[in-house]
Amino acid sequence: MTDVLRRGRASLAFSFFAQGATFALLVTRIPAIQNRYGVSDALLPVFLAAVPILAGVGSVTTEQLVKRIRPGLLLRCLQPVVLLALLGVGSGEHLAELGIALGAFGLAVGGLDASMNMLGVSLQRSYGRSIMLSFHAAFSLGGIVGASLAWVGAHWQLALWVSYLPVVAVLLPATLVGSRWYVGGGASVDVPDEREGQAQGQSVVFKLLLPLCLVMTFAYIGDSTVSNWSAKYLKDVLGSSEQLSTVPYNVYMVTTLLGRSLGDSGVRRFGAVAVVRLGAVVAALGFAVVAVAPGAWVGMLGFTLLGLGLCVLVPQTFAAAGRLFPHASDAAVARLNVFNYVGFLIGSPLVGALGDAWSYRWAMLVPMVLVLVTLVYARSFAPQSDRYGGGHERPRTADVGRGSNGL
Repeated sequence: MTDVLRRGRASLAFSFFAQGATFALLVTRIPAIQNRYGVSDALLPVFLAAVPILAGVGSVTTEQLVKRIRPGLLLRCLQPVVLLALLGVGSGEHLAELGIALGAFGLAVGGLDASMNMLGVSLQRSYGRSIMLSFHAAFSLGGIVGASLAWVGAHWQLALWVSYLPVVAVLLPATLVGSRWYVGGGASVDVPDEREGQAQGQSVVFKLLLPLCLVMTFAYIGDSTVSNWSAKYLKDVLGSSEQLSTVPYNVYMVTTLLGRSLGDSGVRRFGAVAVVRLGAVVAALGFAVVAVAPGAWVGMLGFTLLGLGLCVLVPQTFAAAGRLFPHASDAAVARLNVFNYVGFLIGSPLVGALGDAWSYRWAMLVPMVLVLVTLVYARSFAPQSDRYGGGHERPRTADVGRGSNGL
């Protein structure tokens, strides 16, 4: 393994870490943002929905931009925009300023998510073994750090800009320096080029990508259910204290980090299909435990299982898209990334509406069923060689690059 690849992996992992911390600092301080700008409860969902919608636009735009700009260069430009937008959210005084900052954050984060995963897919191809989960583990670690810093800011009643400024001051120059070693941004490694794929006539066939799009949507419906409803569910349904109700999301993030840290070893040993199937079953079991939990501690056990199960689905979905369209992986990843935001937009309102109209216990069974549908599409995660007979995930760069015509 060359030093180029090692440095590329480390620098990209740091970008995932920085994005995890940035996103956590935004979403965990929503009540403080609402108070700072005087956003009403009726208007808040509009602001919150605008971010993933604009992120979807950013992801689609990225699909076109990477035809002319390397994903590494695009990521290098977008990460400072996301960080500065976060600082803008914490520094403004008027609703218009909040709207501009959140709009910039949404558009930039869509391109950022897409370009990071593009680089991750191409780097995994160069390694010839599963490393995608390690990048998302770095994102989870960043989320834990960001949420912890947000807690400190809230505990000491710091102004938002005071909480955000030190983080931006550290992460912005660090990511710019690290971006020098991105693989795929001009480094000399054996990765199939998108232009070569276009010359060979390969394009993303949405019918083939659709199973992965559905899995991505279902995974983020499950994730957004935990993010938005775990605290309310524990407090209102399972009768926990307000302090205890904050624990499930932290437990979920820690188990997500644990599962992703170990997940690549599982993929290398048992194959992506087996890991995705196990993840779907464990996540469904987690939702079932949450739905029938007699008390708060059993409910937290369910959220723990959810973290261990859901954590493997998204990274493996991106990796599968890269294998499916090896000469058009950037376009496939950008298109697939849109369904990240589709799941986020559907999940929280769906569970809320079902909970109000029915019951929150029964509402938890809906994402459980959707996650189980992943089992139907599990074969989509197999390397091409496995579809025609073969072992676990072991395609090398040259094999993948020459295998695209087999589709």
